[in-house]
Amino acid sequence: MHYPSRVHITEVGPRDGLQNEKTMVAAEHKLGLIERLLQAGIRHFEATSFVSPKWVPQMSDATDVMAGLRAPERAALLAPATVSVLTPNMKGLQAALAAGAQEVVVFGAASEAFSQKNINCSIAQSMAMFEPVVAAAHAAGVATRGAISCTVGCPYEGDIAPAQVANVARMMKAMGVQRIAVADTIGVGTPKQVQAAMEAALLHYDIEHVAGHFHDTYGQALSNTLAVLQMGVRHFESSIAGLGGCPYAKGATGNVATEDVVYMLHGMGIDTGLDLDQLVDAADYISRVLGRAPNSRVSVAMLNKRSSA
Repeated sequence: MHYPSRVHITEVGPRDGLQNEKTMVAAEHKLGLIERLLQAGIRHFEATSFVSPKWVPQMSDATDVMAGLRAPERAALLAPATVSVLTPNMKGLQAALAAGAQEVVVFGAASEAFSQKNINCSIAQSMAMFEPVVAAAHAAGVATRGAISCTVGCPYEGDIAPAQVANVARMMKAMGVQRIAVADTIGVGTPKQVQAAMEAALLHYDIEHVAGHFHDTYGQALSNTLAVLQMGVRHFESSIAGLGGCPYAKGATGNVATEDVVYMLHGMGIDTGLDLDQLVDAADYISRVLGRAPNSRVSVAMLNKRSSA
């Protein structure tokens, strides 16, 4: 088995992790989380999303968060990092560009039913909506990333065929999306299923331009991470403290915790460039803000160890 010697982590906690929280998280706390992630070595992260506050009220402070990131006291921390934001349409893109985003993310489902429930349009219609966004981002010199959701299972359709994943990957590649994430949005996938979904994406993208994005609803996220790691995948998206969920899938829990992924990778001798202790500090910080324990085995174990020392 040949594993990569280094893995790149994209941190999605500040955006994907917090977007479904019912209690509003103040911009200062979001910035406090991002600062701690940067101190831990994170160099690629989703800061926020430029979407209608009617649909995602938690992200209504997107402009404030982006302005806070550009404050002089954070300049040195932010300098080596890529700031990514979600932009579903041209209005969102224009706001993102004005705020200084370095990468924009568009998202499409491999499930027709999920696409309708999530963004009220078909897969084909969503791709047509994203095409001018991607073109305009590139014209402005901004990178693009695509997220393909429900790549192995859907709360409405059940199992998703790999051909459906390949179809969305093909459309994203055709419009110029530079890299994609293969996401098990509701956390139902098992290793062979996620490998099949990843193989479908690899029909249109090379190994350097795909990432795994796994949720842990059924406790399979680390197993699925290992499964695609064995395929040579070197890019993963994860969320500090296991934050996240899916508002359109009952019972779907958060993303795989960044600390849990890093603990596993470091134990395998794979470099991430991240400091595990500082990641746990970040997880502890945001969990205290939210008033609950981290949804991460590693953070709970390490925090317990610290308190008993």
